[in-house]
Amino acid sequence: MTSAPKPAPRTSETATGAVPWWRHAVIYQVYPRSWADGNADGVGDLPGITRRLPYLRDLGVDAIWISPFYVSPMADAGYDVADYRQVDPVFGTLEDADALIATAHDLGLRVIVDLVPNHTSDQHEWFQEALVGGPGSPERERYMFREGAGDGSEPPNNWRSVFGGPAWTRVTEADGSPGQWYLHIFDVTQPDLNWERTEVREMFHDVLRFWLDRGVDGFRVDVAHGLVKEAGLPDVDHQPHLLESDSGHVRHPMWDQDGVHEVYRGWREVLDSYNPDGDPDADRILVAEAWVEPLERLADYTRADEMHQAFNFPFLECPWQADDLREVVTRSMEVAHDVGAPTTWVLSNHDVVRHASRLGLPVGRRRPNGIGLEDPQPNAVLGLRRARAATALMLALPGSAYLYQGEELGLPEHTALPDAVRQDPAWFRSEHTERGRDGCRIPMPWEAGATAYGFGDTWDTWLPQPEVYGALAADRQAGVDGSTLELYRALLRLRHDDHLGAGDLEWVEGYGEDTVALRVRGADGRAVVVLTHLGDQPLPLPLPEGAQVLVSTHPLVDDALPTDTTVWLRG
Repeated sequence: MTSAPKPAPRTSETATGAVPWWRHAVIYQVYPRSWADGNADGVGDLPGITRRLPYLRDLGVDAIWISPFYVSPMADAGYDVADYRQVDPVFGTLEDADALIATAHDLGLRVIVDLVPNHTSDQHEWFQEALVGGPGSPERERYMFREGAGDGSEPPNNWRSVFGGPAWTRVTEADGSPGQWYLHIFDVTQPDLNWERTEVREMFHDVLRFWLDRGVDGFRVDVAHGLVKEAGLPDVDHQPHLLESDSGHVRHPMWDQDGVHEVYRGWREVLDSYNPDGDPDADRILVAEAWVEPLERLADYTRADEMHQAFNFPFLECPWQADDLREVVTRSMEVAHDVGAPTTWVLSNHDVVRHASRLGLPVGRRRPNGIGLEDPQPNAVLGLRRARAATALMLALPGSAYLYQGEELGLPEHTALPDAVRQDPAWFRSEHTERGRDGCRIPMPWEAGATAYGFGDTWDTWLPQPEVYGALAADRQAGVDGSTLELYRALLRLRHDDHLGAGDLEWVEGYGEDTVALRVRGADGRAVVVLTHLGDQPLPLPLPEGAQVLVSTHPLVDDALPTDTTVWLRG
């Protein structure tokens, strides 16, 4: 055996109760527009989520994370927030949110909600007050307003929006004259807040308390690495690309500035105040969406007095190659251990091409931001096979893990979505060069023979579903041996029963360079050997007497492990 990654420290060596829940939880992302439509308007809503919660209990997850449902003009599908303390009518009411939280808790599911602190909507009352207040006013200081360069007619610097186009927009002042410029590192409708201002920090402390008082168990923090910008807002030689780590580890001055950590230390104090006795089962948590490299910089967000978790995007972006997988797992666990945090694994979310399609693209190709009908198409069979194997590897690893809605059905990206129905601002601001994220946000298929495959009572859904979703509907897979849904249920059940998330990992030698081979010893001492084979030829796998195949993502053939297959073994 080779040397193992250092395990993340545990609060106790016992298998139950003493390990904080978030250190090993499996959390399922619900994208509310696309989960379930409760009122036949073609858009998912909170009552729809509540009605389908028993499905998630039966799947075997520990918590749900719900993407934004706040009042919003929906210029960026709810990530442009106009009121952080109210539910947008398209999703329901505050009473619906309370009912969702209560029902989830009754089913044993925790609830994490999205928080968008980098920017507001341009319809937020603060931004409207800033427009009226004029240059130098306290209202304008809440945002990143600056005078233009030269005679004022040019943007203050050369930054580009990650959605495409300039990151600055000039306003017209109350007297009709051309005025200052405001920063928006995303869409023009999403002005960046000025986190140097005390009132901005206090406002978000109040928002945290508002939702904590309603019973939520934590917050996923959008663009957690973007709140603080480098002093002076200097010009840059490289421009950001949508939702990827900084190229070559060169930090853009809009990302990952050291000042963000002071913000999150303040947030952690707020959350910890809701668990004064330090009960590990009562922790409220923060998880960072931070596209940050190197991994050591990412780990800084999870130091003991800051965030609890940070999505491991280097793992999501890792090429489907054994050496790369071993390297990213080893380094991830080592840097997390150094700050006393768990590693938080993820393969898909609402911002990236689904891994059932992404892994069907040629290995080593840059991850596309969406796939359209005219783009190179993934190999759907190969992609799903690799996705199942990748998920089985991920769910065996110690730490926490996040699943994205529909991946347990093997849903592919909608790669034939008509461009005329696209809604992602990245599609428009990039002048139609980036397809954007709509293809991973398609409404869920629940029942193959029902209207909208059971999503709701109208086929006029906010984004159209591809025909293939009918064959993949949940009711077609439930109880079917070998289905992707039953594979996920089996993996989650075994992970829970063997306490693998709170376990320790060691690498196993002897299976060749094309096989990722490891042993995870759960918190109760039982061990599972996990093999993910990426070689071109099947791997002979003579099983010792008494060995048990717990689960395999593809059937073994004559005691050989096929290509792009993961198996869990005991004994």
